[in-house]
Amino acid sequence: VNAVGHNHPALTKAITEQAAKLLHVSNLYWIEPQVKLAKLLVENSCSDKVFFANSGAEANEGAIKLARKYAKEHYGEDKFEIITMNKSFHGRTLATLAATGQSKFHQDFKPLPAGFKYVPFNDFKALEDAIGPHTCAVMMEPIQGEGGVYAAEPDYLTKVRRLCDDRNLLLIFDEVQSGIGRSGELFAYQLYGVEPDIMTLAKGLGGGVPIGAFLAKEQVAAALKPGDHGSTFGGNPLATAAATAVLETILADGFLAGVKEIAGYFATKLEELAAKYPVVKEVRGKGLLLGMELDVAAAGVVNGCREKGLLINGVAEKVLRFLPPLIITEADVDEAVAILAEELAKLSQ
Repeated sequence: VNAVGHNHPALTKAITEQAAKLLHVSNLYWIEPQVKLAKLLVENSCSDKVFFANSGAEANEGAIKLARKYAKEHYGEDKFEIITMNKSFHGRTLATLAATGQSKFHQDFKPLPAGFKYVPFNDFKALEDAIGPHTCAVMMEPIQGEGGVYAAEPDYLTKVRRLCDDRNLLLIFDEVQSGIGRSGELFAYQLYGVEPDIMTLAKGLGGGVPIGAFLAKEQVAAALKPGDHGSTFGGNPLATAAATAVLETILADGFLAGVKEIAGYFATKLEELAAKYPVVKEVRGKGLLLGMELDVAAAGVVNGCREKGLLINGVAEKVLRFLPPLIITEADVDEAVAILAEELAKLSQ
């Protein structure tokens, strides 16, 4: 979320100045900061239109609604099913929970909305076989975060894009976690050269201020008519001013190159730990979305690091997930790796 760290001067300035002008106005009217941000997103992505929300879950809800509305208009009412991936995570509202391919999140909230099917990530044949008469879209994270930090294989997304085109299916990329510079590119899909029909954003977009968005190609976006979807606070002046400052910072000359450089340094340091400590099974990920899989539960390492001032996250039981601010330095990495090494050493004794 804190893509540009804490108290970044450009972000602080944008929030302060906008707060002194206008916090909220109805989306019935043109909102200048909203238009500015939308243009910036469209100019730097494969999308043509933007719909603003307040969170990643809301953005994914909007993407689901858009996909179903488009499919209904073009192919009939029986096209409503969306295929998502095992180990995916798309949100905690009922529809996005249903889209999430992890049963552990479903247990206490059934019955969930119908119309979702799950297949293994990176398994093209499983996806191809899962397509049925009701399928309207395929939805996935280019880099799974909550599921254990798994990146799409290089040729997988190319095949999926071709399959969606052949079967008249929409391709939705959830870039809530992988987007806004996290992968080393502005959007993770750019690593693969594969463009989605719909893309969702949130988290790092606001730099700490709540905002989400779903973006779409012109033809797809046109399916949403006035009244089909809405958000009271989505795209409000404060959030969009903040997000514009974040985006302009990331798009500045040299910023993303710096992310790639520090990401490479961080990955190398983690690989060195993997070579030294047998408890480490694998290091994986892209850019500054990195994971370290252990042979044991990650909770002990997470707690030990926290006590020493290092905040990391444990996912999928045995995976340490690293999502630092995009502005970290080699000194920051060295400090973090030193603390992590102390905890890994305890497990390797």
